[in-house]
Amino acid sequence: MRTIDFVLWKEDRYYVAQCLNVDVSSFGETIAEAIANLKEAVELYLEGEEVALQEIDEIMIGREKIRA
Repeated sequence: MRTIDFVLWKEDRYYVAQCLNVDVSSFGETIAEAIANLKEAVELYLEGEEVALQEIDEIMIGREKIRA
């Protein structure tokens, strides 16, 4: 068993889940569906490969306004 870290956000009517350990994302109509789809996508990405997952010590999320 491995552990993945991810962020989740709502985009229109879908929830998007982005894995922080490898560059894989997925989505779903509910939070649970988005997480389940992400887990499946990461498992498929890692299937048969010796890919090391990047260790994440701390997760921080921010939001700032910019002039653009």
